[in-house]
Amino acid sequence: MSKARATAAPKIGIVSLGCPKALVDSERILTQLRAEGYVTSPSYDAADVVIVNTCGFIDSAVQESLDAIGEAMAENGKVIVTGCLGAKKETILEQYPDVLSISGPQDYASVMTAVHKAVPPKHDPRFDLLPAPRKGKSEDIGVKLTPKHYAYLKISEGCNHKCSFCIIPSMRGKLASRKVDEVLREAERLAKSGVKELLVISQDTSAYGADLKYAGGPWGEQDYQTSMLDLCKGLSELGIWVRLHYVYPYPHVDEIIPLMAERKILPYLDIPFQHGSPTVLKRMKRPAFAENTLRRLEAWRAICPDITIRSTFIVGFPGETDEEFEELLSWLKEAKIDRAGCFVYSPVEGATANLLPNAVPPEVAQARLKKFMQTQARISKAKLKKKIGSTIEVMVDEIDEDGIVIGRSWADAPEIDGKVYLSADRLLKPGQIVRAQVVQADAHDLNAEVL
Repeated sequence: MSKARATAAPKIGIVSLGCPKALVDSERILTQLRAEGYVTSPSYDAADVVIVNTCGFIDSAVQESLDAIGEAMAENGKVIVTGCLGAKKETILEQYPDVLSISGPQDYASVMTAVHKAVPPKHDPRFDLLPAPRKGKSEDIGVKLTPKHYAYLKISEGCNHKCSFCIIPSMRGKLASRKVDEVLREAERLAKSGVKELLVISQDTSAYGADLKYAGGPWGEQDYQTSMLDLCKGLSELGIWVRLHYVYPYPHVDEIIPLMAERKILPYLDIPFQHGSPTVLKRMKRPAFAENTLRRLEAWRAICPDITIRSTFIVGFPGETDEEFEELLSWLKEAKIDRAGCFVYSPVEGATANLLPNAVPPEVAQARLKKFMQTQARISKAKLKKKIGSTIEVMVDEIDEDGIVIGRSWADAPEIDGKVYLSADRLLKPGQIVRAQVVQADAHDLNAEVL
């Protein structure tokens, strides 16, 4: 046996926190580690060093990241910190001065340098390779942290907006789009590897390509622009589910709705509206706050009646009055958003909103959160009830320990939306897409029988 085989490969533990964009960063780190002969460890005890990929968007996320670092320090002692909280180096060092390294998001080189220093690689190219390419293909998709039937496709980094409650641009930088041909090649590799659903993510998907002046590139037998419309056209050629996240309601988004009506991409848009009051949106410095979003939703539904709209909202923003909150509820009732999450405003260090007067008392903000979610639950329940008796396509996600088959429809993104509980007279497996008839609904989930 060669020395490379006789000597155990160094083991790296990884804790990945935060949004799907951070998850993609973790996948890239793991892919590079695998390429250099490292293996991953499922436990602190077995790891030679632990990487903690942090989140730092709101106070609760900062605390979760600090707790994760603390746990890794206590259980292992050799910790490399990266991710969004890494942009606040002093915050980390104040509590954990003995961490080995701190770097910001997407700084893969610094992470690898720190790993090399802590645990030098024992690489032998005869053995320590990436997973074998699928069926003789020359390129591989690398290490994925999602189930094999869906994957996140990150199309850009950073953001050019200056929303008063957000510090993402200071942590992740300005908009930096990936060229469309590069993105389409990655998507093609994922589809060929068995991925059945791509979830397109970025900080602002609708701004994709603006920094590159929409310069394009060839893929297949065509040239594509680096734009959201051309990206969607290219992805629609793969014959799999394509779901768009983090889209702002700009006028040019209208161009992709016909693709949804034609079922070339999923009739689903994740749009962070954040509020329904024009005055609150102005204080938030939200892009496109002056757009008549209700009329835009109406126009989209006229083209694609079954389009699903999911969104996130903030209540308790500084200065939010009772009247402005009622404006939000009225907007929500008229908009009839299919899926909505809501958060109480959290003052993030470095956000300009912290300087705004008239902070909303916590108990008032919590009461508004409760009222918002009750209102949304009634809307969601009424919309899901209308689906009873209809036939839908469902992607199987898992079969739990009790044998219950759990899936998702076009209207449901993984982790954040509802589920479809299936009954079937045949064996189903994750990644399989089936047609089913809806037989029951509540405020969040559906029950359906496979046809």
